[in-house]
Amino acid sequence: MSLSAGSVPILSIVVPAYNEAENLPVLYERIRALNWAEIGLDFELVVVDDHSTDGTAAVIEGLRARDSRVKTLRFSRNFGSHAACTAGLEAARGAAAVVLAADLQDPPEIIPALAAEWRKGRGIVWAVRGEREGETWQTRATARVFYVLIQYLTRMKMPPNGADFFLLDRAVLEALRLTPERNTSLVAQIQWLGFEQSSLTYTKQARAAGHSKWTLAKRIKLSIDWIVSFSYSPIRIMSAIGLLFAVLGFIYAIFLVVRRFVFVVPVEGWTSLISVLLITSGVQLVMLGVLGEYLWRSFDASRQRPRYIIERRLGL
Repeated sequence: MSLSAGSVPILSIVVPAYNEAENLPVLYERIRALNWAEIGLDFELVVVDDHSTDGTAAVIEGLRARDSRVKTLRFSRNFGSHAACTAGLEAARGAAAVVLAADLQDPPEIIPALAAEWRKGRGIVWAVRGEREGETWQTRATARVFYVLIQYLTRMKMPPNGADFFLLDRAVLEALRLTPERNTSLVAQIQWLGFEQSSLTYTKQARAAGHSKWTLAKRIKLSIDWIVSFSYSPIRIMSAIGLLFAVLGFIYAIFLVVRRFVFVVPVEGWTSLISVLLITSGVQLVMLGVLGEYLWRSFDASRQRPRYIIERRLGL
């Protein structure tokens, strides 16, 4: 059920936050300073505290005391940003919802442009990164390679530089509730839903304060989750590699037989034998690891554990 302030629709702004005590007050002031009368909307700010260990919880409570439109969920432990976004979207009660980062890299001043696209009938509006301030060329190049790889393996049309800042219509929010998947990518889930989509480009700004919690290990996990959840390409690649090794082994066997009986050259070389054994064993272990990823996700889904646990909520 969507909220409305009188006849004015409500836009839910979902912000996942982990140790963002310095950035949240600035973010709130920038959101509040938008010309909401001109946009034709009012807002609710849903901050999902991913079990922060600094003063984030106290800051949110302070904002809530000043403005009842500020609402919050706090997780019982750190479940990750994608779980926080999912929880916020499920709790959002607006006619549409926007997801943006708490670190001020996603400028809230883009919200009016997102809302304008939404009013044209778009179910999903992506804010696509154009420039990325404060990031090295290695980071930008790695991100671009990642999204190109994702598009190739999953056949999803993703922006070349990624999109973590977006608006979803109420119909999309309800559809998203019907896909309670685990160990997946929220962005990929939304892309998979379909609906009429559009995008606009913005400049991703440098972090205002604090440091990024998006570690290399988290990036790797997200990559694996994305590919395994939305592509069968790894299984097909495994089959192709297995067939290739079988053909190469057969050709090598024919070569040894001809060499031994036609040219009377004795078969020798423990080094070559051990090399082949190590290579094939390594490939087999990698294949078992890929199968393990798929099997573990099936097992994790069968346990039906909640994707997140809420410790406390205010205003929701």
